[in-house]
Amino acid sequence: MDLIAGRWADAARPDGELENRSPADLTAVLSRHAFALSQVDAAVFAAREAQPAFAAWPVARRAELVRTIGKVLKQHEEELARAIALDVGKPLWEARTEAQACAAKAGITAEDGLRLVAPYPLSAPGQAAAECRFRPLGVLAVLGPFNFPVHLPNGHILPALACGNAVVFKPSEIAPHAAEVYARCLQEAGVPAGIFNLVQGGSRTGAALAAHPQVDGVLFTGSWGVGQAIARATLGQTKLLALEMGGKNAALILEDADRDKALYDTLFSAFVSAGQRCTAASRAIVVGAPGRADAFARRIAALAAKLTVGHPLDDGVFMGPLASEAALLKFEQGQPRDFSTETVLASRRLEPRGLRGCYITPGVHRIHQRTGSPYETEELFGPDLAVHAALTVDEAVQIANATEYGLAASVHTASNESFERCLRDLECGVVNWNAPTVGASGRLPFGGLKRSGNHRPAALWSTLYCTAPVAVLKGEPALDRKKLAPGVSWVDDIVAVNGGPVAVADPATALVNE
Repeated sequence: MDLIAGRWADAARPDGELENRSPADLTAVLSRHAFALSQVDAAVFAAREAQPAFAAWPVARRAELVRTIGKVLKQHEEELARAIALDVGKPLWEARTEAQACAAKAGITAEDGLRLVAPYPLSAPGQAAAECRFRPLGVLAVLGPFNFPVHLPNGHILPALACGNAVVFKPSEIAPHAAEVYARCLQEAGVPAGIFNLVQGGSRTGAALAAHPQVDGVLFTGSWGVGQAIARATLGQTKLLALEMGGKNAALILEDADRDKALYDTLFSAFVSAGQRCTAASRAIVVGAPGRADAFARRIAALAAKLTVGHPLDDGVFMGPLASEAALLKFEQGQPRDFSTETVLASRRLEPRGLRGCYITPGVHRIHQRTGSPYETEELFGPDLAVHAALTVDEAVQIANATEYGLAASVHTASNESFERCLRDLECGVVNWNAPTVGASGRLPFGGLKRSGNHRPAALWSTLYCTAPVAVLKGEPALDRKKLAPGVSWVDDIVAVNGGPVAVADPATALVNE
């Protein structure tokens, strides 16, 4: 169902129906959701009508609403986690981590996030007083991804509400049930009718929402291709686009790195969430003689082969299925088929418990010669790791930068100097030291360079793209005649006499020629 103006309802005249099947068991239909493009107009209208009154709330009141949302999300963590696990195949332990992050975002937004958009005065001797204020943008469209179907949209929605905007949320068509559970949490928390709206649907619904002339901004997490489609659909409009569009992330393993720590961090970065994270490590670049890269590839392949792949609700499962049949097919089609690449560990389909799902095992490949192929440069979004050799740190950075993406990297080294050198030259928005590429602090800005996106479209800086700064100069309340500009002669008042202006001392006694 859709949530529009505070009411739950199916589309009266649906254009189609979403059939939600779990990637863990494709024979099980979790839910069905009717959708209609007309619902987009209704949701945007509801948001437009409700937003001015909500924007007039004191900031403290909106902050308290966000904190209340956090408390309700905390109460429903297990329900959210199970919905996420079944919708997209994420193991329950990991789905719980996502649900916990949703509640934590409320506190970060209400405290640190709102501080970034608090009014601040500017003053200097001899200059007029000045101030910067922040105003909401208006109606914001949030287009959610499938890999973090609740956490990533929540990272847009809470800052948008805290800053006085209204939201229309179009979740991934792969995860409609998790989105509905989330929406009911916001309703329970007391979000006013029309301020948060949920519209289900596929790509046509998302395109109609993004291009809607009454939408003031589009907050999107997803692929480069869809991000470009949004940019084209909004061409000629002046709305804000905050786009986070993935990465081709690298783990750099320098010669002085702790081998076991680098292996584990890279393993985790490459294969957690079945490789379906925008910050997942799809490349490991091992510095030193080529034999070091060969040994690293063999060792990480042996570790990857032992990872437990299974049903997301089963205990002890590290990796669940890919999120959909389409994602599985795309992953298989993206595997390298080129003389320059050695398959150290081949991915293969699985049927745990005899279930027909979207299960596939991790893959590891050793790149012996760089060819610039799509496998080397494009985001694969699945459990696959390519291992490169680099003779020097400079060459490792060069390989890491040899992609149109620039989201995340990790540098494994015992040397602060070496890390700082890599940090300076890596073309990324997130660079971690002796840590996985995945995972990010909600108290830091998050985003990338190049095709990875703009506006640091997540984490702490979210409030900045949910608002517009307004510059205010404060003048004197009364005229100081000593400060008139050169060439200005002042008179007390004027009246029209015989068609021309004449100065008078006392306007009350002035005679006007009729």
